[in-house]
Amino acid sequence: MRRGVGRVEVLFLVDGEGRILWSDASGSPVALPDSRARWEAIWQHREALAEIVHSHPVGPLAFSSEDEATMEALSSALGRAPLFSVVAPGGMVRRVAGVDVRVEEEPWWAALLRQASGMGL
Repeated sequence: MRRGVGRVEVLFLVDGEGRILWSDASGSPVALPDSRARWEAIWQHREALAEIVHSHPVGPLAFSSEDEATMEALSSALGRAPLFSVVAPGGMVRRVAGVDVRVEEEPWWAALLRQASGMGL
């Protein structure tokens, strides 16, 4: 099997109670193209939104340069920085107060995100 086949990037919007408010997926294991629907969902849920998390189903366990630009734009649009996280096959990293922190005790939805991303394939 070729690397990444059957895998896609998936995004969850999560509230402060750990509930998934909205999700979407790309058709690619290495990209989650911008979408109007996603921006509208972020704006609609802006008051409850605590965390924006997406998968990197073929790695890396890090934020990409595109992720960095998107996080900056979202923080500017919202007037605050929610938590941002990446879930990859080897773990989860979260941006907390400008610092990337490896998440040792993953939230319940991390397993669901891996499954939706095809990381078990």
